[in-house]
Amino acid sequence: MVENQTTRRKKIVFMGTPGFAAVILDDLLAYTGGEVVGVYTQPDRPCGRGQVCKPSEVKQLALEKGLPVYQPEHFKEEQDRRVLADLNPDLLVVAAYGLILPQTVLDIPPLGAINVHASLLPKWRGAAPIQRAIMNGDHVTGITIMQMEKGLDSGPILLQRAMGIGINDTAESLHDDLAAMGGKLLVEALSKLDQGLIHPQIQAHDLATYAPKLQKSEGLVDWNRPVQEVHDQIRGLFPWPGTWFFWERKPGKTVKLTLYPGSIGDPVAQGTLPGTFLGMRGDNLAIACKDREYLLSTIKPAGGKPLEAKSFFCGYLSSVC
Repeated sequence: MVENQTTRRKKIVFMGTPGFAAVILDDLLAYTGGEVVGVYTQPDRPCGRGQVCKPSEVKQLALEKGLPVYQPEHFKEEQDRRVLADLNPDLLVVAAYGLILPQTVLDIPPLGAINVHASLLPKWRGAAPIQRAIMNGDHVTGITIMQMEKGLDSGPILLQRAMGIGINDTAESLHDDLAAMGGKLLVEALSKLDQGLIHPQIQAHDLATYAPKLQKSEGLVDWNRPVQEVHDQIRGLFPWPGTWFFWERKPGKTVKLTLYPGSIGDPVAQGTLPGTFLGMRGDNLAIACKDREYLLSTIKPAGGKPLEAKSFFCGYLSSVC
C-alpha cells in the first residue's frame, strides 16, 4: 500500500511502453524524493513495411539516460519476478505498460504500485481512454494517479486533474496534452505522499465505464449518422487506426478513401444523400452527413499520398480547375 516515506530516497521501478509513458518517465526522473533503478517496457516489436524490430519510446529514453532496461514477455515465470525483486524497489510507477501485472508483482514493493491513467476514473477504465473519450463526444477528461490493485484500473484514487477537450481535438493532440499533465501530476502526487497530504479515495465502482482496445474495423465511416458523431469518430481514431470509407467513383469502381480530421459545416438541404461530395467550401471539401456537411481538408486515396482537398477535388471530382 502506498504511504509516505521521507527517511530516504525511494527506489522506483518504472513500467511503460509508448510515447505517453516516455513523457511520464522523463518527468519522474526529476523527482527528488526517489531514484529510478530500473525501467520495464514491452519487448521490441516488428513494425513498418519492413517489419523491422523497433524499441519502444520508453526504452529509447531509458537507454539515453543510462537506465537499465528489462523486457519480459510477461511475469508468469518465477525468474522474471525474481529479477524485479532483486532490484529491491520501494515503489512501482506504471504508465501505459501494456501488460497486466499479477498480484505477485504488485506485492513485491513495500509501498505498492502507482498508475498514471489518462481519464477521470472511474470513467474510461481500460486500454484506450483518450480515444474513447473523444469518440463518445466528451467535453472533459483528465489524469488520474491511482493506487494499483488486481482489478482493471479500479484502485483507490490518489490525485486527479481535469482537462477540457476541444471541439477539434484529436486523439493525437489530446494524447500529448495529457502526457504533459500526467508527468507533472505524478511528481505532485509523489511529493504530497511524502508529506502525508494524500488520503486514497475509493472509486465509485457503480459509475465505471470501459475503454476497450481499438479495432481497425471501427474506422469505417457511416455518413448516415449525425455529423457530430462522424467528427468524433474521425478525430478520436486519428492517427490510429484511422478512418475511411469506400467511394463509388463511377459505377462498378470503388476507391477506399482515408480521412483526416476536418470540421463541421452547414446544414445540408433536405433530400441530400449522405456520403455525397458537395463541392468546395473555401479550402475544404464538403461531404454530406445525415444532418450537416463535414468539411475535409485532407484525403488519402488508396495507394496514393495524402491530398489537400482542392487537389483531390480537381483530380477526382472536377474537370474545371
